[in-house]
Amino acid sequence: MIISAMTLIAIAALFTLYRLLFGPTNADRIVSADALALITTVVLIFMALVFDSILYLDIALVYSILSFVGIIALARVIEAKVHNKGEK
Repeated sequence: MIISAMTLIAIAALFTLYRLLFGPTNADRIVSADALALITTVVLIFMALVFDSILYLDIALVYSILSFVGIIALARVIEAKVHNKGEK
């Protein structure tokens, strides 16, 4: 059960990483960065379960909050570039 879960998480991470690197648009890259942050949070929660340590849950919570703020900032920067490009 644990091996199959980790295998599925690894496959999801590889597909998401591919989209992050070779995404045709910036929107695809933002969505894949957000999905990769979610996968990382899931791995941290899974580690808390496997190692029976609540510390990993705290790390997952802080990481998910920081990644949310980072993705929002990245989306706003790209949105500003798109709007500025249209004004020229």
